[in-house]
Amino acid sequence: MRKSGEKRSVIKKSRQDKVIDAVIIITMIMVVVLCLYPFYLAVIMSFNEGLDAQRGGIYLLPRKFTLQNYKTLLADAAWGKAFVVTLARTVMGTAMTVFFTMFVAYGLSHKELVFRKAYYSFFIFAMYFSGGVIPYYILLRSLHLLNTFFVYVIPGCLSLFYILVAISFFQEIPVELAESGRLDGAGEFKIFTKLILPISKPLMATIAIFTSVGHWNAWYESAFFVSKKGLRTMSYLMIAIINQAKASTNAADTSMQAGASVTSLSLQLAAMVVAVFPILCVYPYFQKYFVTGLTVGAVKS
Repeated sequence: MRKSGEKRSVIKKSRQDKVIDAVIIITMIMVVVLCLYPFYLAVIMSFNEGLDAQRGGIYLLPRKFTLQNYKTLLADAAWGKAFVVTLARTVMGTAMTVFFTMFVAYGLSHKELVFRKAYYSFFIFAMYFSGGVIPYYILLRSLHLLNTFFVYVIPGCLSLFYILVAISFFQEIPVELAESGRLDGAGEFKIFTKLILPISKPLMATIAIFTSVGHWNAWYESAFFVSKKGLRTMSYLMIAIINQAKASTNAADTSMQAGASVTSLSLQLAAMVVAVFPILCVYPYFQKYFVTGLTVGAVKS
């Protein structure tokens, strides 16, 4: 045993190793700054008076702090409805995607499944080839999904890519785990819910975070399949603001309507912060599963 007064031997780094470490650290700091500073700049400019921000020179802190940009944005009832619709779409769509993906993938992971190869071939074909926008529109109309909330969640409740990833994960689980459940008298449903799902949390968390970000940022369905204003999402409203700003011949039009300190650019930045903030709050709760989930199926035994 090591004596209490004895010092631990420490391997000293050479000067070359120290230089390499310093270069790596400095490089990573620069990369982080380059990635985060544009978003930080957008945040501080969203808290600055719009007309004053057009002068430039804002780098670290707002020059003329104001909440008018956010007050003007949130005063519009459309944004409140859009937030509720986007939140409901994200929660329901993510839950449905995780639910159906896990069940379908678990069934397809069993080699004894009848017509398993036919299902595989169908999924692979559907993943690479689609009918196009017009047939898709006709299909949604036939299913009476146009101008309904369910056009946001039902068509995307099953992701073929996530199914393939989940199948790879389930195939890596030892067969003995399911066999032990069968010996105890458990059926397939109980084996799946009591034995398989608890060890699949990293996979489910990864699918959930990617799916939720996709639903939160989606605008395509609102633009092409929804005409009711009460069903618009926040991403669609952001695009509408940007298009209005581009189409406007006088940049002061918006500021004259909303207040002297607000411009179309300041509204865009405030809308971006409002849209991104919820995702930034949710992500840390999934972070502990994120790396594990990304490596699912990467290593074969």
